[in-house]
Amino acid sequence: MTAEAARPMRADAKRNYDRIVATAKDAFAEHGVDVPLDDIAKRAGVGAGTLYRHFPTREKLVEAVYRDEIDQLASRAAVLTDELPPFEALEAWLGEQVEYVIERHGLAAALKASIDSGSETFVWCQTRLRSACGDLVSRAQSAGSLRPDITGIDVLRLGHGLGTAAKNASDDDKARLMKVMLDGLRG
Repeated sequence: MTAEAARPMRADAKRNYDRIVATAKDAFAEHGVDVPLDDIAKRAGVGAGTLYRHFPTREKLVEAVYRDEIDQLASRAAVLTDELPPFEALEAWLGEQVEYVIERHGLAAALKASIDSGSETFVWCQTRLRSACGDLVSRAQSAGSLRPDITGIDVLRLGHGLGTAAKNASDDDKARLMKVMLDGLRG
């Protein structure tokens, strides 16, 4: 957990923090991670000082956006587990992971360029995703719908690989590749 997140925040500070992260997420998606931070502050309805108080560097803001997105993706695993049969939940989540990789490749690349792969952020994100995916895999294996030799890390790597490979592919090609991958995972 970051020092910012470890310290309790006043309610107004928490609202500002959340608004800055949400605004930065949209701005990064629209214009890339090099969007001026003052533009993000203005769009979030906060002063530059407020933004820099929460995020003293661009890298800290990129980290916060990345962590938020990974947390949302990982949280989807529990939601899908409650809504769908085991293999369908895994399939739906894997589809979301692939789309995330396709859509947010630039954010991940910027983060990797600015912080160490052993950093607290990367370790937290890896742990969060591995746990979420591992739960989906275990559930599908218990139901007999997923090969017993597959691990959560295998599924994460396959999804990341497909997302990276399918960045410029047509929707039909993405769907076909996803089907090939899922057919190979079935128990």
